[in-house]
Amino acid sequence: MKTKRVLVTEKAAEIIAQLKDKHGELMFHQSGGCCDGSSPMCFEKGDLMLDANDVWLGSIEGCDFHMSRDQFEYWKHTQLTVDVVPGIGSSFSLEIPLGLRFLIKSRLYSEEEAEHLEPIRIGA
Repeated sequence: MKTKRVLVTEKAAEIIAQLKDKHGELMFHQSGGCCDGSSPMCFEKGDLMLDANDVWLGSIEGCDFHMSRDQFEYWKHTQLTVDVVPGIGSSFSLEIPLGLRFLIKSRLYSEEEAEHLEPIRIGA
């Protein structure tokens, strides 16, 4: 069985479903420090242009999840979990008008998990 690189909490999945109902297909990009620190940002699919500097890590709730190659080098040993908390971030992410913000929780893979990671894709 392959180890997923990105997971989502039940609470965040509920918010993603609400956002999909309102906006249609979505995508996530793990911010690399601009605007809201390093928060996962949610966009309508296609609203953020991706290029050869982006890495696809998997999908959550049917939404592709990307981050920059440079940031992936730092985070490649960790499993990410997207959660949501009350508060307003300073980004353009779609959950902000709900008075919520997505955040990342991370943990290191075990040796066994690291041997069975789901593959990544480079670029759009």
